[in-house]
Amino acid sequence: MSDPQQTKAALFEQAQARGFDAVGVTRPDAVPEAKARLKRFIAEGAHGDMTWMAETAARRGAPQALWPEVRSVIMLGLNYGPDEDPLAVLAQRERAAISVYAKGDDYHDLIKKRLKDIARWLVAIAGGDVKVFVDTAAVMEKPLAAGAGLGWQGKHTNLVSRQYGSWLFLGAIFTTLELPSDEAVADSCGTCRACLDVCPTAAFPEPYRLDARRCISYLTIEHKGPIPRALRPLMGNRIYGCDDCLAVCPWNKFAVAGREGKLAAREALRAPNLGDLARLDDAQFRALFSKNPIKRTGRDRFVRNVLIAIGNSGDASLAAEAERLLDDASPLVRGAAVWALSQLVPRERFKEIASRRRESDASVIDEWRATLA
Repeated sequence: MSDPQQTKAALFEQAQARGFDAVGVTRPDAVPEAKARLKRFIAEGAHGDMTWMAETAARRGAPQALWPEVRSVIMLGLNYGPDEDPLAVLAQRERAAISVYAKGDDYHDLIKKRLKDIARWLVAIAGGDVKVFVDTAAVMEKPLAAGAGLGWQGKHTNLVSRQYGSWLFLGAIFTTLELPSDEAVADSCGTCRACLDVCPTAAFPEPYRLDARRCISYLTIEHKGPIPRALRPLMGNRIYGCDDCLAVCPWNKFAVAGREGKLAAREALRAPNLGDLARLDDAQFRALFSKNPIKRTGRDRFVRNVLIAIGNSGDASLAAEAERLLDDASPLVRGAAVWALSQLVPRERFKEIASRRRESDASVIDEWRATLA
């Protein structure tokens, strides 16, 4: 197939046949402003301890820096719209709120396999060379998706689609083929600031800018150490990710539930009991989150998050779970348990428990001291 327009039309048919809901093509140099935004983000330290972002900034800032031979970038979106209100669970303080994208199978595996199928087909019918990416390489998917006409980056910095609202998984195929580009979509946020105002931790210093260090998704997924004390009460029962800024977007009125069964929410993860999650050992954690993105955080960070939610629950019956985890093998878990327990038992009871403790880890000792101060 030698006609680029014909190739593109066939490509779109192939993508839709493999379950993708949105497809677009852009030039690798179509979003030059993305590089400057990334540079500012890193210079301000807003990436927190995601050191890999700074280390890969040169390649991340421009597709041609990652792969000089690329001539077209094919962006694909797969709808994962929820079948229920993702914010309803926030009122159930003894239950865990898990981000919509993490309630089913890991989207990385599913999407990458389909991208590879499409890429092989493209090479077979049109030649050229290809590379595929799904959120794990130095690729700025959201600006590229905006450049390809899949939507626009909203004030919360996430992609917004007129057809699917905030709920699109993104994948990219870089190709050496010259394919016709699509028009970028105009920003349609207008004066709305719902996504900014709903953020529990004020993670947006201004529209279109995110400080990851205050973002609950970053804190519960990427951050490796103790959660900053000032932010803990603001996290509520969000134990993995946060959908607040996505879910309140008015454009979601056009969104529909995703049709991919493997990405649908598992019943066990819709609103699990915090006490049950706190009792998971490493083997149980791995079993529960088999083929699920939460597995990558590891049991210790996950239980740390659960303990923050337990501390915010106001449910005194969960104090026993926090007290039990004071003896956990992980200092990260023990430190979170100290804080959670301090929120659920009377002050004198907490001091009495503290008086009996013997702790060797400096970070946990600091937690006891700060909590008792």
